[in-house]
Amino acid sequence: MTPATANQGLDAVILDYNGVIGLQPTTSQWHRLARTALWPEDDLPAFQHAFWNARTAYDAGRLSDLAYWAQVLGHHPGARRLRELRDADTDMWTAADHRVVEILHRAHRAGLPLVLLSNAPGHLGDVLDRQDWRPLMTQALYSARLQVCKPDPAAYQHAMDTSGAADPQRVLFVDDRADNCHTARRLGLRTLHYTARPADLAAALHLAV
Repeated sequence: MTPATANQGLDAVILDYNGVIGLQPTTSQWHRLARTALWPEDDLPAFQHAFWNARTAYDAGRLSDLAYWAQVLGHHPGARRLRELRDADTDMWTAADHRVVEILHRAHRAGLPLVLLSNAPGHLGDVLDRQDWRPLMTQALYSARLQVCKPDPAAYQHAMDTSGAADPQRVLFVDDRADNCHTARRLGLRTLHYTARPADLAAALHLAV
């Protein structure tokens, strides 16, 4: 296969993690986390609301693990429960879609630089850096380390700088969230709003399905 950078019109790809490489958490994983938090079994939607309500600040590195979970729960958990909460939370986000990983292997072999740009708290970024697919990435950028979350334009600029690409029109941004893709388009990047269809990603990268 000839290098993608030579004949496919792309100089780099910037990829989201969750919902693209990573599979979405299952309902059972959400229930496990809620049980760990000692949340009422029949009130999962309220737990998820509390979970997401403070998440942007946590992902951006503005809240510690303790401060985040204190906001979610309304009180400070003990040290042991905090570890259990962090472990259960992290476990929800570490399952990768093997179909997407195989496509990224092919893109990597073709010589196409791949940059990960993920909204993720510090501990999750450390865990993702140890995953089998991580060496496929030229660099992995996590919001907690950058101190900024998508869709802030600064996050995209960090990824562009890391990719080495000079022209945003020759960079493909892949994310499962429409608002993140909207910002990328305004900044001049090509976009793929990913909807769990690996064939769409392969086509966008000009790889045979």
